[in-house]
Amino acid sequence: MVGVARPDSTPRAAERLRHFLAAGAHGDMEWMARNAGRRGDPRAMWADVRAIVMLGVNYGPRHDPLAVLKERRRGAVSVYAQGDDYHEVIKPRLKNLGRWLVDNAGGDVKVFVDTAAVMEKPLAEAAGLGWQGKHTNLVSREWGSWLFLGAIFTTLDLPPDRPERDHCGTCHACLDICPTAAFPAPYRLDARRCISYLTIEHKGPIARELRPLMGNRIYGCDDCLAVCPWNKFAQAGREIKLAARAALRAPALADLARLDDASFRALFAKSAVRRIGRARFLRNVLIAIGNSADATLAGAAERLLDDPSPLIRGAAIWALGRLDRARLERRAAERCAAETNLDVIEEWVAALSKETREMT
Repeated sequence: MVGVARPDSTPRAAERLRHFLAAGAHGDMEWMARNAGRRGDPRAMWADVRAIVMLGVNYGPRHDPLAVLKERRRGAVSVYAQGDDYHEVIKPRLKNLGRWLVDNAGGDVKVFVDTAAVMEKPLAEAAGLGWQGKHTNLVSREWGSWLFLGAIFTTLDLPPDRPERDHCGTCHACLDICPTAAFPAPYRLDARRCISYLTIEHKGPIARELRPLMGNRIYGCDDCLAVCPWNKFAQAGREIKLAARAALRAPALADLARLDDASFRALFAKSAVRRIGRARFLRNVLIAIGNSADATLAGAAERLLDDPSPLIRGAAIWALGRLDRARLERRAAERCAAETNLDVIEEWVAALSKETREMT
């Protein structure tokens, strides 16, 4: 998809962002607050911009993204991250298109793919690619929920396209399905409760009250996207580099729990998953193991009690406590006195029975 928007076509975006930040709904994504002024107005990014060409690339899945949620011994990876990193796939194409535009029409260009202070979704709506639904994501009448977005800023004075209007109507399926109630109201997201934020952007331990709600989602969450009725028009993506790898469609949690640094980097060499690192990823895997209700995975959690990463050790304590409390309490006596990381100590204390806490 392609459409053109004016730099001043999203006047309410800056105000909405200010409210979002003032509520603290961005969590620990401090980079959003640091660049708030530039995000609210494309001309603050580049004063010479006269038009913004917004482009969308379809990455529609060939399978039901929600089916894996029933396979509790396997992890659910968001559709967008099952193939190659979209940044690496799309940016070269934008550069090629930008060069073509300059060669044929003159002017100057800058290209962006989710890596700068650009509010792609409001601009895509202004350019007619779709509209921001009640879940705040872009929805297309032609492609449903599955569009990667890119932007070409240009000094050319290109005629704008007609903005897309909201077609959500009375539907609120995306709000109802959210496992963690991350939408305080339609068109408003609290990232601090969003599983995509928790599994990708959040760097520390995940709040204990949210962990049981995460199920087996180990990287991102597709629930609010997948349930949208406009997906009846969606089509499977045709770009082979964005297609799901077999190893990432529904990976076994037991296998993922064995990843060391080298094997983690090898498995996710071209994937967006790589950027969160092994510690955060295994934190997510261990939460899924703890939610599996499968005692045969207790050994995988126990092996990671001694991992060098305190983030992993803390998640392993929680997971083992959910699957085999007796085994956890046997380990507690030998581990608690030696532990020095406060977060991990808190995990031990929270996971143990009153009797064992007193003993240790």
